[in-house]
Amino acid sequence: MRARKKAVRTTLGRRIERAALDVAAHLRGKRPGLSSYEAVVPETIDVSGLRTRLGLSQAAFARTFGLDLTAVQAWEQGRRRPDRAARILLAVIAHEPKAVLRTLTVEAAK
Repeated sequence: MRARKKAVRTTLGRRIERAALDVAAHLRGKRPGLSSYEAVVPETIDVSGLRTRLGLSQAAFARTFGLDLTAVQAWEQGRRRPDRAARILLAVIAHEPKAVLRTLTVEAAK
């Protein structure tokens, strides 16, 4: 009988093992590293103030960020309130407008 060699655990092997454990935990409904994360969606967004701060007209704001012009006008006039998804997008635009532009530009180029 041959003697077995002792298994050597490489860095890559340990990373793969950790990833497999993370996948298994995710499948069981546990998300490692995300347990303390909670998204906070703003209840209100000052669309007019945001648009003005960016130096855009209503039409340019809507076109630049893929929004419906009629919706932007209604939000600013108080006739409608942005839904949850729109408030999330507007919050991201407020904090990282260039990131949104990069993302939308990449998507448009595909």
